[in-house]
Amino acid sequence: MQKVLAIVGPTAIGKTSLAIKLAQQLNGEIVSGDSMQVYQEVAIGTAKATPEEQAQVKHYLVDSQSVFEPYSVKDFTEQAQSAIKTIATAGKLPILVGGTGFYVNALLNQMQLGEKDEHETAIAAKWQEFLDEQGPEALWQELNKRDPAAASKIPVANSRRSLRALTVIERTGQKFSQQQTEIKPRYDYLIIGLNSERQEIYRRINLRVDQMMTQGMLQEAEFIYQNRDREYQILQAIGYKEFFPYLKKEKSLADCVDQLKTSSRRYAKRQLTYFRHQLPCHWFDPLKDQNCITKIEEKVEEWLHE
Repeated sequence: MQKVLAIVGPTAIGKTSLAIKLAQQLNGEIVSGDSMQVYQEVAIGTAKATPEEQAQVKHYLVDSQSVFEPYSVKDFTEQAQSAIKTIATAGKLPILVGGTGFYVNALLNQMQLGEKDEHETAIAAKWQEFLDEQGPEALWQELNKRDPAAASKIPVANSRRSLRALTVIERTGQKFSQQQTEIKPRYDYLIIGLNSERQEIYRRINLRVDQMMTQGMLQEAEFIYQNRDREYQILQAIGYKEFFPYLKKEKSLADCVDQLKTSSRRYAKRQLTYFRHQLPCHWFDPLKDQNCITKIEEKVEEWLHE
């Protein structure tokens, strides 16, 4: 089975720099596991590797399409599998790097990602109507009646996951929790998870936002805002929608920057929650542990020679 090294963690933790270092040491190439870095028109808000960083190691799935083109997790897994095959055929180690947990999971494991048919769309619409009328708690209670095991892993407030689980249950006639346990690995993978003290991560996130502002973050947000009449995924991306109130002259720029910092911190928390509960990560602290890199290298070498 093809080996794939994955590096995950919250935003601003240092995934890119570690990936480049390991790729240089291990004769590897990098596949982006981020849902927004594929887009050509934006770079600052998506925290892409800089041109200088990309020149050090070849990157795949970065700047590969326009923000105006439809893009889904299914598209990602197909393109990423192709990139991994190309890297492996060249005798190099594929290194998957990113913070979009569901994308990473979908690639490393054989998850069902088929497009919704009309029947499934109708079921989802029914549960959405139920949610709108009854609220998240009632929706979660419905899931708990049908699949307590699935409900126990989904927060009551996470109506999106509850809705998805109920849709899948009704569409397939099987419990959502049972389908989740049937996922099989697509690769022989090792996942290196980066994490540190929460306040240190938050400090780095705040600093990154300030740096993005000096690099032209607002100009990217304005581009997205000016094209908001078109339906495309990045409209909902953290880093752009936070500035819409400023561009509408409803809030000050300082307020919007503060909101972006808050949204980014919350996103980092969600990232860690997903990685901890959905993926078998080996955790390391690159910010506090002076021997972190050595420990990671030892773990990777051990895995490569299994």
